[in-house]
Amino acid sequence: MKQSLQLRIGQSLTMTPQLQQAIKLLQMSTLDLQQEIQQALDSNMMLELDEDDSQNLDFREKKVDNREVSSEGSQTDIPDELPVDISWDDVFESSLPIGDDSGESAEFETFHGNAETLRDHLVWQLELLPISDRDYAIATAIIDAVNNDGYVTSELNDILQGLQEQLEGVEMDEVQAVLHMIQNFDPVGVAAVDLADCLRLQLQQLPETTPYKADTIDFVRRHLDLLASCDQVRLMKRVGLSEEQLKAILTLIRTLDPKPGARLQDDDVQYVVPDVFVSKIKDQWVVTLNPDIAPRLRVNPFYSGMIKRADSSQDNVSMKNHLQEARWFIKSLHSRNDTLLRVAKSIVEKQGDFFEHGAIAMRPMVLRDIAEELELHESTISRVTTQKYMHTPRGVIEFKYFFSSHVGTDGGGECSATAIRALIKELVGTENPAKPLSDSKISDLLNEKGINVARRTIAKYREAMSIPSTSQRKRHI
Repeated sequence: MKQSLQLRIGQSLTMTPQLQQAIKLLQMSTLDLQQEIQQALDSNMMLELDEDDSQNLDFREKKVDNREVSSEGSQTDIPDELPVDISWDDVFESSLPIGDDSGESAEFETFHGNAETLRDHLVWQLELLPISDRDYAIATAIIDAVNNDGYVTSELNDILQGLQEQLEGVEMDEVQAVLHMIQNFDPVGVAAVDLADCLRLQLQQLPETTPYKADTIDFVRRHLDLLASCDQVRLMKRVGLSEEQLKAILTLIRTLDPKPGARLQDDDVQYVVPDVFVSKIKDQWVVTLNPDIAPRLRVNPFYSGMIKRADSSQDNVSMKNHLQEARWFIKSLHSRNDTLLRVAKSIVEKQGDFFEHGAIAMRPMVLRDIAEELELHESTISRVTTQKYMHTPRGVIEFKYFFSSHVGTDGGGECSATAIRALIKELVGTENPAKPLSDSKISDLLNEKGINVARRTIAKYREAMSIPSTSQRKRHI
């Protein structure tokens, strides 16, 4: 193979570090952006927060006014010298909080308490009882088998086999006795083996004067499977009760909790910080950036001035690199905020009917519509609308919510899929429980309004909104 030299002319797209940083900041969520800004402030000495002189002055005045005075008199006058056998803290109290080395007080929202789980609640009640170590081991095995809803998910035989390895001569009677003990714990109905058992435990702890208590316990034990059909005539024939008695029993059952353990499963609340605010001012929808998500940054004038007076040493080169990085970061941050605000304004302008009338008035819109209007690429719009939220009079809504597919209408127009789902939800919410609307009937009602939607599409949207089928929504009683 002969070696030779060749010249070729071509074009290639290279992503500069500045462009990579701009794209990275653009697709970040609010919380990630705040962490990135804080990391940049900590690592780059040229960056600092741009605070007004008036704010600094107010802060200094508050510090002066909040000086503490001891019972022995004012401690603001500092002596020129202190005795050699005492320390500073012996004379003057420290103004810093104990245990805070950072010098900054954390926000209240950052403190999270340890949420108590159902297992912790049951174990706490178990440790209050004077029981033997053998019963404690059995109770612990049963509590470990209780799920978050409060039901024992394992068979008692499986629990017994697991206990035989650590307890000698354990029998089923012991397991059942300890299970009955746990079933008296709080919340009422916990450690039940099935739904009927859960409802029975709750009914047994009601006062004896409760009307129809005995009849309801018998109904739960024998005829709970017929309750799902909601067929009043069949229930009356099978149970042998009058209409008045059956209604009283069902009313009492509705007061019970089918998932007693779910009340103790407190998940950590995830707070969403909106990126923009949407408000109506003089009949016009106005979009403004949230000033708290991206604080104003600037280049430190003191350090930047030192570069001009310094030589070409290694330290000065390092400072010049920090200065260039700081300028790139500030420029990328401004570009992100400008693009975010432009996209938000375009969305609000196109979806003005949604803010006036709700989801029913949502217009069909895709990423290309915004990209063509703002002369940006669709990938840029996708990055801007991911994990970005706007605070509106109708709640905090993600940018992605305003983008949906469309369905044709008889008039040649288009209807948003979000609006169709809202119409389906409205029709189902106002239907007669004794004669719920079928998917075909909902399709016909929408066709009467000029929206051509097939029955299969209605079924798909209904299942996506977790709306039961017609037979499951039917209620005779």
